[in-house]
Amino acid sequence: MKSLIKSLVVGLFAWIVSSPGGAQSVGPQDEERNVDREQVWRIPAAGGAPLMLATVMRPRGEARSPLVVINHGSPADNSVRPRMDRPRYSILSSWFVSRGYVVVLPMRRGYGATGGTWAENYGSCENPDYAGAGLQTASDIKAAIDYMRAQPFVKADRTIVVGQSAGGWGTVALSSLNPSGVSGMINFAGGRGGHQKLKGGGVGNCASNALISAAARYGATARVPMLWIYAANDSFFEPNLVRRMAEAYNGAGGRATYQAVGPNGNDGHNLASSSKGSSVWSPLVEGFLSGL
Repeated sequence: MKSLIKSLVVGLFAWIVSSPGGAQSVGPQDEERNVDREQVWRIPAAGGAPLMLATVMRPRGEARSPLVVINHGSPADNSVRPRMDRPRYSILSSWFVSRGYVVVLPMRRGYGATGGTWAENYGSCENPDYAGAGLQTASDIKAAIDYMRAQPFVKADRTIVVGQSAGGWGTVALSSLNPSGVSGMINFAGGRGGHQKLKGGGVGNCASNALISAAARYGATARVPMLWIYAANDSFFEPNLVRRMAEAYNGAGGRATYQAVGPNGNDGHNLASSSKGSSVWSPLVEGFLSGL
């Protein structure tokens, strides 16, 4: 009977700690596992709360290593957002760990078990605020950078920021703030307002010109080198739109290298997470990093 009560108490405590509204502690939540030393962490979001659920992976040893922050996308169906799993991007993460980087993948405010208010809403499809939404994403990314840099196994400089879809757009937004110690940023299929149900009944982009204007706004102050990677069969952001976004960003003063790649699987939007995508992006990312 005592063992049963003890098990129930332990289980209840674990549920409270892991639940969005329960008591939470900052830092590691469990033990390291597998070759990438994967752990679940809690990291303060922008403003200090809530604590973002995050995945941390590390190379062997205790020497300080440079940091990579990998940032997830946002589902087109908003009802999925509260049920999202903890982001891992296992192939991309392991690629960086094998090259000596500490990897952190924060789950931002309003997503999955992080909970809290979703801050990244861009408003209506007819009059979207893509620039403001991206800066909200960027604020959580920067919070993760600031917290992880204080860890004894992380170097304070040479940080790389990577994002996919909405996380890629947040990475572009962050570039406009030129955060110290960040040497380069990588945008996989970044943007907002893609693959939405339009009033006419079709599926497409909400106010694509607003996306281009927001890219120019970011580029006007951005001075961090960036790599943009988009596949030809990206169902969210088609090549002509991306080209115009890149031209607007660089034309305003940004420093993005736009790499258009061929089709990838059924939907190139998932290039960063697909099992076969690494053969496409790996040489591009390798070349970008070596040039920093």
